[in-house]
Amino acid sequence: MPTPPESTKASLSYRVHARARERWPALTSVDVRFHGSFAYITGQLPDGTTQPLCRLRYGGYANQWGFAIYLASKDKYEDSFLPDGNPAGTAEEALDCACGLYLNDPTAWTTD
Repeated sequence: MPTPPESTKASLSYRVHARARERWPALTSVDVRFHGSFAYITGQLPDGTTQPLCRLRYGGYANQWGFAIYLASKDKYEDSFLPDGNPAGTAEEALDCACGLYLNDPTAWTTD
C-alpha cells in the first residue's frame, strides 16, 4: 500500500482541523496521526475525554480515502461505508460520518 507524501499528510491534517472547527464545535480539538498508509483521527471533548473516531486509508489520491469507523464496542476500526454508500471519500465526509455517530448528530448522514 502506498504511504501518503508529506504534502498530503499536511493537507489532510489542515482539512480535518478546518472541518472540525466549522461543523463540530462539540470537539475542543482533533488529532490526526499517521502510521504507514493510515491516518487515525481522534477527537477531544470538553471534559478532556479523547474519542477515537475513524481511520482513513491512503490509496494514492489526496481527496479520496478509504474509511473505517472506530467501534467502541470492539475497541477496533472496521472498514465501513460512508452515508453515500461508498467505502471511500473525502476526509470531511469521513469526519462527519464518525462525528455523527459519536456526537449523536444524525444530520451528518444526510447528503446534499
